[in-house]
Amino acid sequence: MKVLDRLSAENARTYALRVLQYNIINLELVPGSTVSENELSAILNLSRTPVREALIELSKVGLVEIQPQRGSYIAKIDYELIEESRFMRLVLENAVLKLACEGISQEYMDKLKENLRMEDNILKKENAERLFELDNEFHKLLFHSVDKARTYEIIRSQMVHFDRLRALSLKTVKPDKTVEDHENILYAIERRDAELAEMLMTRHLTRHRVEKSELLKAYPEYFVK
Repeated sequence: MKVLDRLSAENARTYALRVLQYNIINLELVPGSTVSENELSAILNLSRTPVREALIELSKVGLVEIQPQRGSYIAKIDYELIEESRFMRLVLENAVLKLACEGISQEYMDKLKENLRMEDNILKKENAERLFELDNEFHKLLFHSVDKARTYEIIRSQMVHFDRLRALSLKTVKPDKTVEDHENILYAIERRDAELAEMLMTRHLTRHRVEKSELLKAYPEYFVK
């Protein structure tokens, strides 16, 4: 498990929640594995109360299963939950792309191009974790470019299940398709071709369906049967 630095204004519960969610999404805490309040408290140098509260919060969004008298478990990856969150994201993100194709500032075009440059560099270094962060940043920039930052934050809160699958995919399947998709989407935006941008984003956000059999074969124990 990776322990993150605690932010200056962060209380114990918020810190525990952030660290645990990070480790679940990035598969440092393996789907189906048990988690102990005592062990987590020792690792994070916290009392049991904020850790317990964090686990309860994570159980509400389906990332943790708490079984009375038996303990807590990291929930397995559920394709039904992934599909629902992906559907919401795709609808909103295609709407954002349409707005971007109607007009996007040079400032944000430069930021998106810089993001792609960093993605290319990280791809060569085979750093899946950093590429995952840059992938998120690319989509965040799209929302911010059309003044939809709050909409992006709403989506982020609902994307935890899809994010776990994306993290697993980047570690298992060659991630060059992710960068290629981003390059093509930006090309469509530059051309102000909303129809092409929507087609490319739809392909980008449904790529997990193509990779499904490969991931299930490699990690059958990670998924809900």
